[in-house]
Amino acid sequence: MNRRNLLILSTAAITWPLAARAQQKAMPVIGYLEPNSPSGPGASFLAAFRQGLTEAGYVEGQNLAIEYRWAESHSDRLSALAADLVRRKVDIIVASGSQAVRAAQRATQSTPIVMTGSSDPVGTGLVASLARPGGNITGLSLQSPEVSGKRLELLIKIVPGLSRVAVLLNPDDPPALLALQESEIAARALNIKLQDTEVRQPDDFDTAFTSAMAFRPEALVILSAPMLDAHAGRIAEWAVKNRLPSIYPFQDFPEAGGLMSYGPDLKDNFRRAATYVDKILKGAKPGDLPIEQPTKFELVINLKTAKALDLTVSQVLLTQADKVIE
Repeated sequence: MNRRNLLILSTAAITWPLAARAQQKAMPVIGYLEPNSPSGPGASFLAAFRQGLTEAGYVEGQNLAIEYRWAESHSDRLSALAADLVRRKVDIIVASGSQAVRAAQRATQSTPIVMTGSSDPVGTGLVASLARPGGNITGLSLQSPEVSGKRLELLIKIVPGLSRVAVLLNPDDPPALLALQESEIAARALNIKLQDTEVRQPDDFDTAFTSAMAFRPEALVILSAPMLDAHAGRIAEWAVKNRLPSIYPFQDFPEAGGLMSYGPDLKDNFRRAATYVDKILKGAKPGDLPIEQPTKFELVINLKTAKALDLTVSQVLLTQADKVIE
């Protein structure tokens, strides 16, 4: 072999791996937008999402990367965090809660957005329909507003003759306003007076608690919002201290010391959100992927809290519960 041919072969041996690597597809990057912090409920939700990714065949750092953005219970940070993910050109944004989804929607009309749970994505204008969402958003619905009346009925079973209920909500979270409307309709049918109290930021709690007690409530309903999720323990402690039977959509509330919850399994939503990520990475368009709705709603009762409030929980209701905390 002459020197010229040897030089050509040597050059090819050096340049071929570089060309091959240049042609390989870069590792996909997921932007994870969460209103809460990495601790508390945020940690368990993230663990569920990672479990779903593992089940779909993804290993973070090997065939998929994740850019995390945590708003630390400050919803006003979500827009800037979403815009930052778009600037970093992530392949998909996974957004937790309606406020995060809305922030991502404002930041991009092209990057696919997977929502881990929105109470009413059609009613709040996030998507065109559940069957064909259109645009760049898909994911899972929580269907929470439709079960608001059921939560009042559960409180009546524990507090017979219930007539006055305080409602804690974050009005900046659009589904909470829809849930409040549903609760008011149900309350009128049940002859119950409601008094809503607003909590937009963590600093609002003390004022909200004072305002709620001025109504002289006999029970408390908390309408879901990420910021309230993050302070479930604080709300539960206040409710018990003021001897208020309380109910929330998700089981992290009774796990933190609240009386009851009735709603879908939120951790399962995060796990299932990974299936949407998988489908989109494999070429599916988000607007063509139907939005899933929960098929089962779980009742969780903290019997220890019931005893602390001197409440008797009937055996019938305990039998209906999916989980009893003792």
